[in-house]
Amino acid sequence: MSVPKRAIALVDCNSFYASCERLFRPNLKERPVVVLSNNDGCIVARSPEVKALGIPNGSPWFKAKALAERHGVVAFSSNYTLYADLSNRVMSLLSTFSPEQEVYSIDECFLDLTGIKAADLTEYGRTIKERVKRDIGLPVCVGIGASKTLSKLANHIAKKNPALGGVMNLNALAEGEVDELLALLPVDDVWGVGSRIAGRLRRLGIKSALDLKRARSEEVRALTSVVTGRTVAELNGIECISLEEVLPRKKQIMCSRSFSRRVGGLPELEESVVQYMTRAAEKLRAEGSLAKLVHVYLRTNRFKRDEPQYKPGVTVPLANHSDDTILLVRAALFGLRRIYRPGFLFQKAGVMLSELVARDERQPTLFNDGEAIARSRSLMEALDAVNTLMGSGTVRLLGEGIDKGWDMKRGLLSPRYTTRMEDIPIAKAI
Repeated sequence: MSVPKRAIALVDCNSFYASCERLFRPNLKERPVVVLSNNDGCIVARSPEVKALGIPNGSPWFKAKALAERHGVVAFSSNYTLYADLSNRVMSLLSTFSPEQEVYSIDECFLDLTGIKAADLTEYGRTIKERVKRDIGLPVCVGIGASKTLSKLANHIAKKNPALGGVMNLNALAEGEVDELLALLPVDDVWGVGSRIAGRLRRLGIKSALDLKRARSEEVRALTSVVTGRTVAELNGIECISLEEVLPRKKQIMCSRSFSRRVGGLPELEESVVQYMTRAAEKLRAEGSLAKLVHVYLRTNRFKRDEPQYKPGVTVPLANHSDDTILLVRAALFGLRRIYRPGFLFQKAGVMLSELVARDERQPTLFNDGEAIARSRSLMEALDAVNTLMGSGTVRLLGEGIDKGWDMKRGLLSPRYTTRMEDIPIAKAI
């Protein structure tokens, strides 16, 4: 009995942030759209129309704004709540197409299609694409290959060639046909090959994806790394990077933001640290983890060289591992008050949780209070339940403040169409 050829699909949402913004705005269907970073600083996502204008990703918005306005580009502040919710919907739908799924990022995931009872996997890929468009409203491309690296390249080919209809199945091609496609792709396009490694490979005469496929893995490993050596095997259809159905537990959880304006007073810094630690604690509980160390830091603006610079940080250990927002906030504020110095204007603050363990691996000590731990868990579960149902921040600590003039600038923020009752679109009667 022959073993079926591995078939790994990469499903990737097209221009994800921009597509999310267009979803509830049909009038933007063919308009150029950009999404901006925190504080509306730089362009972090572009629709195909913006890419065609030659406006690069990462461009400071104040520099690109004049050109964008001349071409009718519509700009949005990052709406992370909307993007996360739509991502969850896409990933949930995609999980129905395969028993094995790895959510790789907010807008892409791998599916193991090996053994899927479909007469034609290319057609199956089209079905995936059409279902996501029909049920969620977002465009995706599907790449299928014998390894994760080949599926990544297949997806890249599908995006670059509109004639393919958004689906590329390398497994359906003869090896010679695959090699012809790989010869057209610069080695930089291969998953895991960055510009620095690509430069080293070019010194070996490896300029295309096909060159890398035909290279000697031992020579590549010696010049670059073991990981790149595995990439050579993956390009030859040998699976070396398996699907991670359960993502490894995070070793650290961070939350930080640049302020909309520089902050010098301790009360405003305290509000920001309370807010950031609240978000970090939510992520910690979502992971099912507990933290032992709380780190808090401040940063002045390093580009203001004519002003005094100060970038302190401190780590505060907890008596026991915890996921209690109140306890974690107290530790963060204790650290903040230790490092704060008047006379500086701070551009950014942040917190980090580390020495994480799984909640069910909590080590009991002589000083553990079982009743207090149970009360804390009940309170945090109730807090998370309300905020999940009613929207993030519905119930929060008073220490976050009310009128937060320092908070992240998002002057072009779209409604939270799917997670906030008052933002749900209402169809107008004709």
